[in-house]
Amino acid sequence: MTTVKNKISAPKPVQGTPEASGQLDDLLALMARLRADCPWDKKQTNHSLIPYAIEEAYELGEAVQADDDEDIKGELGDVLLQVVFHCQMYAEQGRFDISDVMTTLQEKLIRRHPHVFEAETLADEAAVKARWDEIKAEEALERQRRGKPKGRLDRVKAGSALMQAQSLQQAASELGFDWQGVEGAIEKLEEEIAELKDIMPQTGETVSPRQRDELEKELGDCLFGLVNVARKLNLDAETAALTCVHKFKSRFAYIEAQLAAAGKRVEDSDITEMDALWEAAKQEER
Repeated sequence: MTTVKNKISAPKPVQGTPEASGQLDDLLALMARLRADCPWDKKQTNHSLIPYAIEEAYELGEAVQADDDEDIKGELGDVLLQVVFHCQMYAEQGRFDISDVMTTLQEKLIRRHPHVFEAETLADEAAVKARWDEIKAEEALERQRRGKPKGRLDRVKAGSALMQAQSLQQAASELGFDWQGVEGAIEKLEEEIAELKDIMPQTGETVSPRQRDELEKELGDCLFGLVNVARKLNLDAETAALTCVHKFKSRFAYIEAQLAAAGKRVEDSDITEMDALWEAAKQEER
């Protein structure tokens, strides 16, 4: 017997000016109203929201580290917004709604905790983690039986682009797809940089959508190659990038402070002066 699923319908937009009630149904109605009446929200797609979902997850991590309740509430809300936003759009497409998402989550949590909801006994946290991974592997096999085959590299966990790139490269290396030393990775990186240079637009040149796509692909190849160099040097590409980000912020803050001490703003300075202060910041670090 085949079960016929009810047709999915998107939440109805709230009318008038809503109040912050703390109720899920009211939040869904508010999101529906934004999709109906806000020009920016209207134009978004599930794919266009991907960078925002990643950004909000990182900002939540920073808020938790800072341990500020107001920041944590705000960032948790931003993560929840991504869930609600995506669910609204998938409901508009008639694919599924937030109740389907919550049901799927509940089923997964129950299924992956037999030591809580069944008679199964696990000795410690390590045993729980091992059992969790075992159940995940069983779920992957079930997806394959349903016609959703997965390759060996599909087991790599999601994360930032740098994290995924390094994990994919490591997984491929374990399967024998790798260079012996770092030299091969560097040669490949130089090859990718040369290909990027070949299609770089001239200063002032208008870039067509097709050129932009090609530039994005070649730049991605360069980043992937650079991550491979990091892996071959036993360095973590994500950590290296974050170190650079923090270093840049620190040096720019030094520039701002030095300009402020001289009674100036960044907007009143020029690249020559700021570059000199940048070099002074580097000397301070040493």
